[in-house]
Formats: sequence, structure tokens, C-alpha cells
Amino acid sequence: MSENETKYDDLKAVFINCSIKKDKSQSHTQLLMDRAADIMRKQGVSVEDVYVLDHRVAFGMVKDRADEGQDDEWPQIQQKIMDADILVIGSPIWLGTKSSVATLVIERMYAYSGDHNDKDQYLYYGKTGGCIITGNEDGIKHCAMDILYALGHIGYTIPPQADAGWIGEAGPGPSYGDTEWDGKQLDVPMGYDNDFTNRNTTFMAWNLMHTARMLKDNGGIPAVGNTSSGWKHVTNAQSDNPEYR
Repeated sequence: MSENETKYDDLKAVFINCSIKKDKSQSHTQLLMDRAADIMRKQGVSVEDVYVLDHRVAFGMVKDRADEGQDDEWPQIQQKIMDADILVIGSPIWLGTKSSVATLVIERMYAYSGDHNDKDQYLYYGKTGGCIITGNEDGIKHCAMDILYALGHIGYTIPPQADAGWIGEAGPGPSYGDTEWDGKQLDVPMGYDNDFTNRNTTFMAWNLMHTARMLKDNGGIPAVGNTSSGWKHVTNAQSDNPEYR
């Protein structure tokens, strides 16, 4: 199948916005996430958005705080993550790093990382992940490094150019998608005509789809040398050092 004939309409993606603004309509991160999601939707990918602060999510490295009597909607979000081939985490930059909500999301995901899929690999094997970052201060690459490392560590496949973002000038100023600032109407919503951001957002969306397509078509990551029950056998069988036999 040639590249321009590749189909993506059996893929699912979930975009999780970790803004700390209670009102989703005020989230600048959501605006950039929407642009990436739109690229995927136009290729037939089924996309679902999750705005974390619309849900009651408890803190802790646990699967379900309801077991301890707390009101916790994380298990429903976790199910959306498990149903998806692609995960995109969006976060604003605060004090140069990802939001506290993004940390919360990764901690809750981490609580499941010791579970296994049907091939005895860790649970998130066979899925692909990326991130979207916005802010008014330096930190896109720092936040992306943090989020993408965490996703890769728990089993996600991270494709090339799996992050995109936008930052304005240092200090107070218009944020991504603002249509006016300091009483003046802007000709174009802030950041929408930024080629660097638009390019990286496009690359990220397509590379996530390409990687998810390859993983799905090949049944995920081969289950050799990376299963809980089989890694010792593979190591011992292939080692030339008698110390490890």
C-alpha cells in the first residue's frame, strides 16, 4: 500500500488537556490541541477529548481511590486511554515545567504500568504518545522531555517529532489563540500564523498516526525479550558469558 493510500479510520486517539484553568473555554492549550486533533479527524481517526478538571481525579499512585472511600473518576479516564491507540497529553508551562495536573495524570497512569497486556508485556506496549505545550515563558522542550520520557518509560512508543508547542515573548503578553491584547484587536489569533508551531503540530499528528498504523498492523511490539515471564530465558539462551547461563 503506497503512502497516500494508507488508512487511519480504525485508529482511536485521546487528547488529555492538563490545563489548570477550571473553564475549558479559557484554555489556550486546548486551542493548539484542537488543531492537532483536527488533522487526525480529517484522516478518519476517532478522537476523544478529556479535560481533566472537568472530572474528579484523586491524587496518588493508585488505580482507584474509590477503594479507599474517595470520589474518583480516574478509572473512566484510564479506560479511554486503554481504548486508544494514540495518547496526546497537553500542558501549559508554569515556572518552566509542566502543570501539576499533568503530573497527576502521569502518576495515575503509572499506577497501572505494572499490569500486563495479553502478550505478557507491560500494559502500554503497542500504544504511541505525544504532547502539546503552550505558555508565555521558556520550557516547551523541557516539558516535552519530561512527559515523553514518562510515557516511553511506562511502555509507549514515541515517534520522531512527537511534541509541538507555542510560547510568546517572555513575560506577560498574549497567549496562543488570543484575538486581542491590551485593548487592540489582533489581525490573526496569536500563534496561528507561526510556521514553526504549525509545522511541528503537523509533524506530530502525522507521525503519531504513522506509528500507530505500523504498531496496529504488526500486532504491537514483538513479544521477545520484553515479557515478564520470558526475559531471563532469552537473556540466558543468547549470552556467550557462562556467568549468565
